[in-house]
Amino acid sequence: MDGWLPPVLLSLRIAVVATAVVFCLGTAAAWAMVKLRWPGKQVLDALFTLPLVVPPTVTGFVLLVLLGRKGPLGRLLGLGGVEILFTWWAGVIASAVVAFPLMYSAARAGLQSVDETLEKAARTLGASEARIFFTVTLPLAWPGLGAGLVLSFARALGEFGATLMVAGNIPGKTQTVPTAIWAAAEAGDMRTAGFLVGIMLVFGFSAAWASRAWSEWRFGKHVQARRG
Repeated sequence: MDGWLPPVLLSLRIAVVATAVVFCLGTAAAWAMVKLRWPGKQVLDALFTLPLVVPPTVTGFVLLVLLGRKGPLGRLLGLGGVEILFTWWAGVIASAVVAFPLMYSAARAGLQSVDETLEKAARTLGASEARIFFTVTLPLAWPGLGAGLVLSFARALGEFGATLMVAGNIPGKTQTVPTAIWAAAEAGDMRTAGFLVGIMLVFGFSAAWASRAWSEWRFGKHVQARRG
């Protein structure tokens, strides 16, 4: 079971960075979809949730085309001497893309639950839109945002298909826990594969427990607030 720690640490690092990215982008996208009006919103909404319904290998192939040397993003990055494919940053991008729909959907549900009269009251008191968002909208939508944060982290931590296509499975460089499990099973090292599966089950259980505990805590606070 030698060499199990680097994949675990890399998976955690990728998941943390990817979750931070999707939290910002997913919340911003959800706010724009809920608060702003423009034609074609349904098309954009479907595009935001598309990685949730297509196989990860399809997402990985699209990213491979976009980030490749002949792809539009790959050429642009190549002008600055930056290469993304088969680096841990490629794993971050793949994990962020597949986790984005979970954060976006949870954030949108949370923002839709916010009572607009409270935001209007803040406007009448002279609060700026930025202040309203950070002091009124964001705290009220936090139950949905918190759930999305936990689910996105768990999804990013367990990403395999898209990550394998754009980051590869380079030990010590891009090998995450899911790709390490795949490699160990392919090599017949079932002991290492089983050990890593156990680690992922612990992470998954912890994420599920945290999400449930968060929901129950927020629900209890909401009930207390209504009784008070």
